[in-house]
Formats: sequence, structure tokens, C-alpha cells
Amino acid sequence: MRISPQGAKYKVYIIDEVHMLSNQAFNAFLKTLEEPPAYAKFIMATTEKHKIIPTILSRCQVYDFKRINDNDIIKHLQYVSENENVTAETEALRVVAAKSDGALRDALSIFDQLVSFTGKNISYQATIENLNVLDVNHYITITDQLFSEDESAFLLLFDKILAKGFDGQHFISGLASHFRNLLMAQSSDTISLMEMSDTMKELMREQSKKVDKQLLFRAMELCNLCDFNYKISNNKRLSVEICLMQINGNYLYKLKAAVRQSRERV
Repeated sequence: MRISPQGAKYKVYIIDEVHMLSNQAFNAFLKTLEEPPAYAKFIMATTEKHKIIPTILSRCQVYDFKRINDNDIIKHLQYVSENENVTAETEALRVVAAKSDGALRDALSIFDQLVSFTGKNISYQATIENLNVLDVNHYITITDQLFSEDESAFLLLFDKILAKGFDGQHFISGLASHFRNLLMAQSSDTISLMEMSDTMKELMREQSKKVDKQLLFRAMELCNLCDFNYKISNNKRLSVEICLMQINGNYLYKLKAAVRQSRERV
């Protein structure tokens, strides 16, 4: 840094994952930041700003970048598809956007992989198969089974999902998100919070009419608890199965209570 730039106005240093620096490294860096040459510019990138010592932060201009929403990622992927002569279904691109978790770079990498796998014809079915993503139809089916009097169908479906190579924690996390979407779909004010196509929103709305709000709240709590304890569980499959049986048990208990009250009125 002491050597001035040749033929340029500035020397720019980019430090990625800056929160990984040790305290000793931060303190050594601080001496440079206190009296930097006029031509030296530092760009520090991190996802964990709280790990950077305050004396460093106080000497920086801080720019917080938000995640890119799914709709914007889809629009950009559609733009790329048109320029690269790739045929891509919108629902397939929505899966890519969800998988990238708000990172456009990751979305483009996944998109590039799909182009290689599918030969410039990206369908929804090919996308979920190549990315090993659980189709939303699985969650719709298992939700119907959980909130029914059938006490075994959802366990058989969960067994099939595991047999396909899906992780139990990935499944229970996705199920919690599905319950959350059903909750959002029960109100016209919150349905806009669901980053889905209009077709999928309509599916969510139809299913949400079948499920009581309080049962959804309890189901979300059980899924969240199962997700939290999953890593420390010795029998991970059993922990998910217990969660599913508890959700179904809550429904059956409420159903029996409603029948009992109805008989008492008669």
C-alpha cells in the first residue's frame, strides 16, 4: 500500500469475508485505517457486520445490501434466457430464485447448471429433479393428509420422500414454510407476502380454507421445534415422525371435541 499507483488515481483493496480476521489482524489493520494515503481505498465485504470491532466500523462508510426478491431475480433470468435463446418455464425460474435465497450470483450459477443439464429447455419438472427440490405438491398432499382422519398416509408419504434422498430437516423446514404460506393465504391483506405465481397462490388459498388458523399456528410451532432440535436428535427420522403425528393428533383432538359439543347441543 505504501507504493503509489502507477497510471491510476486510486489503489483499491477488496477484503471479502472481513469478519474472519482475527483481533490481532484487525488491530494491525486499524493503524492503516487511521492514517491512510489519499490514493488508498478499502472495500470490506461481510454478512456478519456485528463481528467487526467498533473501532474499524467507526472509520468506515457502511452500506447494507438487502436480498433481491424472487420476482426481480425471475425477471433477470427471463432476460438472460431471451438473450441466450433458452426456453424456461416461469415456475422453473421461481424454483431457481427460491433456491438462490436472494443472491443473484447464485441464481445465475444454478441457471447455468440447468442449461447444461437440460439443453436450453428448462422445464419445471426437470428443475426440481436436477436441483433435488421437493415439489410444492408434496407439501399440499401431506397437509391434506395431516389435517384428516387418516393416521398413516402422511407417514407413508414421508417414507417415500426420504427414500428419494431428501433430508428430514429440509422437509420439515419446507413444511413449516408451507404452513406459513397457508396462514398468509387466509387473508387478502397478507397474500401479497407470498412470493409465488398467481396459480400457486390460488392453490394455497383453496387449501387454507380447509384448515383452522389455530391448528396452523400449532403446526408451525411443532415444525419449528422439530427443526431446532433436529441436529441434536439421535433418531432424526423419529423426531420428524413424532412432529407429524402431533400435528395430526391436534387435528383429531379438535375434531372429536367439535363432535362432542355438537352431540351435547342435540
